[in-house]
Formats: sequence, structure tokens, C-alpha cells
Amino acid sequence: MSYTETTMKNTRQTNINIHRDAWVEINVSNLEHNIKQIRKIVPKNTKLLGVVKADAYGHGSVMLARVILASGIDMLGVASIDEGIDLRYAGISCDILVLGAVPVWAIESAVKHNLTISIFSEDHLKACAQVFKRSKKKPKVHIKIDTGMNRIGVRADEAVEFIKKVQEADYVELGGIFTHLAAAEELDKAQEQITKWNQVIENIDTKDLLLHILNTAGTICYDVPKSNMRRVGIALYGLYPDFPDVSFTRPDLKQLISLKARIVNIHTVKNGEGVSYCHTYCAKGNRKIATVPLGYADGVPRLLSNKISGRLNGVEVPQVGNITMDQMMFDITGVDAVEGDVITLLDEEKSIDEWAKLLNTINYELTCRLKVRLPRIYTRE
Repeated sequence: MSYTETTMKNTRQTNINIHRDAWVEINVSNLEHNIKQIRKIVPKNTKLLGVVKADAYGHGSVMLARVILASGIDMLGVASIDEGIDLRYAGISCDILVLGAVPVWAIESAVKHNLTISIFSEDHLKACAQVFKRSKKKPKVHIKIDTGMNRIGVRADEAVEFIKKVQEADYVELGGIFTHLAAAEELDKAQEQITKWNQVIENIDTKDLLLHILNTAGTICYDVPKSNMRRVGIALYGLYPDFPDVSFTRPDLKQLISLKARIVNIHTVKNGEGVSYCHTYCAKGNRKIATVPLGYADGVPRLLSNKISGRLNGVEVPQVGNITMDQMMFDITGVDAVEGDVITLLDEEKSIDEWAKLLNTINYELTCRLKVRLPRIYTRE
């Protein structure tokens, strides 16, 4: 059996050491499916970087990293050195790029753990030189160019000079150059950044360098010949970013994440009685109310109170009353159910995008929230 078959063939019914009746399930088969779909739309001989920052967007970076790599992803991207070190301690040996800004005092730790860092300033170069002098090991680096995000990176109009300086430095190992699209969903803005990127790349020696500008939306919608690697994040996990109004092939993605909880109490609320804090829900007629041990401390936003539903024994049941820190209630009137039955709040049929629309936010934010206290169970079809 493969690694994933032997270590992730778990369901709620198997012998798993958890003590909560609320949990997240991660479908590993869907992850493999999504990577195959992404590969279909990426130009041949183009490398893929899988973004697993924020604990793989709440899905569990350590558990998923091996599957991601075995499914055709070439290297991983994290937000911080600590995230990279966590993967190293888990035995992940592939190239790992720290996409975010790295404190100069932490560069030595990156070298120690064989992590590639993003650099974009003279201070970074000075720190790299000092680390090399002490350790006799060259820090591995990618240069980050700011083409319009205005977050981090060397300005595009200063990038050529900086890149050439790094290329001449004998105390660093330059592996790549990259930038990030600020508004991939807006064609004009994306094109402005692509133009700036091209102007830089045309004026440097790119031999043996990884060149990456396209994020998930860009990977799906655009082709930038002056790049040889794509960075994919949210698409790995079966969710879509916002797209521009252009012609493109939409990959068939499957959501990995499911959210489930068992009923711990069923009781009758009489006509006119309120449910939960502030009685934002009052019963019209006698209603059967079920409580599950899941709340906003688990990552379900309180602002979703009285707006979402779950599925119980094949029937949609509305969530009622304010969602509390550790518990929430559902109106299960008319449903044949007992304590211990499972209410499903999210799965492939109940997309987390529905929650995002209700909250006027993005799916990324919500998957990241569902990792606070909830145990994760990894399943395979």
C-alpha cells in the first residue's frame, strides 16, 4: 500500500484518538484529482509550486505535503520560516520557498533547515553575506519583485540592477525570481504587472532560474511565456479564486474539506420561546431543536447565525439562534433523528463559498479559520 493508503484511510468510524463530536474531514482523493486537473491546463515542462502556507489553508500542511508532492507538484511554498521548519521536522525534504518577508536575524535558521528565502533589499544581502561568513553555507534565495502589489519586493524599476548584483554575489545561491499579481481577476491590472515583469526579465540573464508570476487565478487564466513555474494555492483544495472576464478552461475542482458534528442534545422549544443568546430566533409553534458542539471558537463565524443550514439524514435543517463559542443549534422539526446523528455543515455539495458570499469575504479566509480546535480526519474514496 502507498503512504496515503496506509496512513490516511481513516473515517470517523475507525479507531482515532479524538474526544470531540465535531471535526473536519479532508478528502485526499480530491486533492489528487485537483492536481491532475491543474496539470492539464499548465504548459508542458512548466513546474508547479504548491502553496501550503497557513497550514495548507487550514487543511493540514504536514499531512498533505507528501500527497501534494507525489501527485506532481515540484516544490512547496510557505509564509514563514517556522512553517518551513515544521515541514522539515515532518521529514519533508523537497525545495521549500518562504514566500513572505524573512527577518534578517532568522536567515541563519533558514540555511540550517535548507529553506529558500525571498529577498528584496540591501539588508537582506548584507545578512546573507554574514551568514555565509559564519556558516560557510550559501543562503538559497529567490528575488521578489514588486510589480504592483505594494506589499513586499524590490521595485520593478530597480529590479534589474538588484538582480544583477545578487547574481554577482558569491555568498548566495540564486534559484529564482518572482512577483505576485495583485488583481488577477482584473485583466487590465494584471496586464500592467505582466508588462512590468516582462521588462525586467528581458534585461537579465535567466539561465537556470525559476521564474514565477502567476498565482492560482493567473495559472488558470493567463499565459506568460517569460515564466517557467506556476504557484497554485486555493485550487489545490478544490476552491476557486475570482476570475477575470476572459476566455479560459475552468478546471473541474473538488472541495476537500467537510465539516461535521454529532447531535449531543435534542429537546422541544415551545411556541414563542427563544433560542441561544439574545433570542435572535423565536419558535413559531413547537419546534424540535438539536444542539451540536461546534461554535465560533472552532472557526464558524458568529455572523453566520440564523443564515446557514446543515444536512441531517438527507434533510436540510436550518441553524437557529446565535452561534455561541462552543455550540450551535438546528431546527430539526419533522426529521427522524436521535442523539449521535451527524449534521453536515460543509462538504462537496455544501460549498464553503456559500458562507463566503454571506459574509462578503473569500473562501480562503474561512478554510483558514477551521483549524483552531477541530481535529482533522483524512479520508480516501
